[in-house]
Amino acid sequence: MTHDREALAASWKRTRIHLDAARACFAPLPGIDLSTTTEFLDHNELGLAFDCMVHLADDLGLPLDFWRHMDRAAREMRLYSDEPHMPHREAADSCLRHLAAASGRD
Repeated sequence: MTHDREALAASWKRTRIHLDAARACFAPLPGIDLSTTTEFLDHNELGLAFDCMVHLADDLGLPLDFWRHMDRAAREMRLYSDEPHMPHREAADSCLRHLAAASGRD
């Protein structure tokens, strides 16, 4: 049981690193309110923070680096699934679309 908890804590830490790196991509943009995302991260609600950042980034044309960090976070949280009713499915699908589009631009 301890090993499972340690593995989960390590996964959360890796996810948080990716989400923090992605969140930093918003820094140069004026007027972006990240308070909700920050609150989710402060409470270890990583999936909700992921959803929030994808929603914020949808129309901003953020660089490929942002989407790569979000993709790594999604993979760490195992958000990519064929299950139609998976939590965070819409944000994960959006992340994949943006990652593909950004890959084509860079």
